[in-house]
Amino acid sequence: MNRAATTLLRLTSSRSGLMSSSVTQLSSSATRFAGVVSSSRRSMGTSLIEVDDAGDTFKKSCYFEMDFTISEDAMVYEAVQRFAAFDVGAFVTLDANGNISGVISERDYINKVALLGRKSKDTKIKEISTRTANLLTAKPEDSIDDCMKKMLEKSIRHLPLLDDKGKVIGMLSIKDIVRAVMAEKEKQLKILSDFALGKGGHFGGE
Repeated sequence: MNRAATTLLRLTSSRSGLMSSSVTQLSSSATRFAGVVSSSRRSMGTSLIEVDDAGDTFKKSCYFEMDFTISEDAMVYEAVQRFAAFDVGAFVTLDANGNISGVISERDYINKVALLGRKSKDTKIKEISTRTANLLTAKPEDSIDDCMKKMLEKSIRHLPLLDDKGKVIGMLSIKDIVRAVMAEKEKQLKILSDFALGKGGHFGGE
């Protein structure tokens, strides 16, 4: 083999080694990238459960700033007036002892009073409200996912919050749930955006 052929063979062998090394490095980098993304997803999934619970969401609800209860012995007309005044769709009903007895909604008024030709001023709330025996409720520590599942399963738009003693302490609407879900999605997008730009302590950047 002459000198030129030997030199060519050495160059070819060297290039092959460099390409093999580059492929190995790229493969290693891809593996690390996949691991970071997977870790990020697990972290974001955990944050949904830890941060977004029913109690936190209630504090951001319009119901938090108002009296969302009404006596079951009041007339339906009073409930309708308050629906319009506060721009809400339901109230928790209370019995004479101040305990939760059900929920009255705009839907109850339409289906059980207006469509039947009854008079709201002559009909008591307890005659048309959804009673506790058929009522779905939640606890402050329940996740937003759980609250949404309850609403979707029974096609309801409002969910009373009860403490461990069964005392009503809050109320959530389907709008509150949607806002909470959208807020979490925005947080997830922010984390992924920061990762793509190489920012954020979450990924060892800024």
